[in-house]
Amino acid sequence: MSGDARKVAEGLTYLTGFGNEHASEAVPGALPLGRNSPQRAPLGLYAEQLSGSAFTEPRAHNRRSWLYRIRPSAAHPAFTRIHNGTLRTAPFTESVPDPNRLRWNPLPEPPAGTDFVKGLWTLGGNGDATQRTGMAVHLYHANASMDRVFSDADGELLIVPERGGLLLRTEFGLLRVEPGEVAVVPRGVRFRVDLLDAESDRGPSPAARGYVCENYGAPFRLPDLGPIGANGLAGARDFRAPVAAYEDVEEPVEVVNKFCGNLWSAVYDHSPLDVVAWHGNYVPYVYDLRRFNVIGTISYDHPDPSIFTVLTSPSDTPGLAGVDFVVFAPRWLVGEDTFRPPYFHRNVMSEYMGLIEGAYDAKAEGFVPGGGSLHNMMSAHGPDRETFERASAAELRPQKIDDGLAFMFETRWPVTATAQAARAAHLQRGYDDVWQGLERHFPRTGFA
Repeated sequence: MSGDARKVAEGLTYLTGFGNEHASEAVPGALPLGRNSPQRAPLGLYAEQLSGSAFTEPRAHNRRSWLYRIRPSAAHPAFTRIHNGTLRTAPFTESVPDPNRLRWNPLPEPPAGTDFVKGLWTLGGNGDATQRTGMAVHLYHANASMDRVFSDADGELLIVPERGGLLLRTEFGLLRVEPGEVAVVPRGVRFRVDLLDAESDRGPSPAARGYVCENYGAPFRLPDLGPIGANGLAGARDFRAPVAAYEDVEEPVEVVNKFCGNLWSAVYDHSPLDVVAWHGNYVPYVYDLRRFNVIGTISYDHPDPSIFTVLTSPSDTPGLAGVDFVVFAPRWLVGEDTFRPPYFHRNVMSEYMGLIEGAYDAKAEGFVPGGGSLHNMMSAHGPDRETFERASAAELRPQKIDDGLAFMFETRWPVTATAQAARAAHLQRGYDDVWQGLERHFPRTGFA
């Protein structure tokens, strides 16, 4: 994007309390004092409220921010449909839910000039975006920065980079997110994605790659801690929001809007990333997964994997999430007389698992960074044969797990794979083989 653009220096501010009210201004005096919508907003700006919840939702769940911008969002031409590419949205009706365990290798290399939006590839999901229920699993593979702006009216986007950093230029300011961190862009917030170090003296950088959870339901929040108490898991003070930054661009800018599953485009005569100041609790944010405070056993057996929950999107049933975001961060294993890798398991929830770096302690091979596995509800899964045999015979000394970083999108409903995912060349056709060779050890005649 060319033209006279004012981009205030990148910066982050700690939220200091997840979901609390925060404020930032790129120009002193841009924030009005005492009134959200004064008769005349400061500096000739327009006051605009962005509501991420219904007006009458309980105060503790109400999400909204006031934006003070150069032009109001209403000042734009009509949108027209454009091609959805490899992006799909719930309800997923082109396939049927599959009880089989599925695993994919990383996405293939994208064509030259593929930006973040064009590089989104939908693996599957559940629910109905028009009813604001459920979620979708996307992967992205991009090799070009965006010269357009994107917003998603269907859901909030949890972005998990696996290879290559991203700079998110949002209405609220700039968010830099690297592998090992995650970013959340709320529903309807406009942003543009630049690939970090996309060009250097050595030429174009490798393509950026990662995962996206599109959450159609209630916004992500911190889970309740219950018997854990006040401390542990993700700390509210470790979530960071951007400081106000704006673009003053008076030239054509394409804006792409995802609405009820389809992409729509309009060409504005200015940049919509023109918010000079803001305050509220509906903001994009970034979180470093290595700051997660892991809770685990110091005696024997496994606590349930819910102890690894970073963020949750609650449903209408207490304790049953529309989607949870779970991270398997570096940690110590010290349990005595315990099979330490994740145990054999069947679950009422459905699990999509990805790998950011290194290896996962329940799989000896085949599960690689950039790839992922899907275990739908009640599908049996667990360690492969090699892992089981090794862990069953291991000497149980204290062990540090710090050679991998894995995550999971866990959801209350089955995940229906898209047709493109079910037919993909990078789908591993022999995934079931990892459990072959788990021999019978129980005597055939029973005990005397």
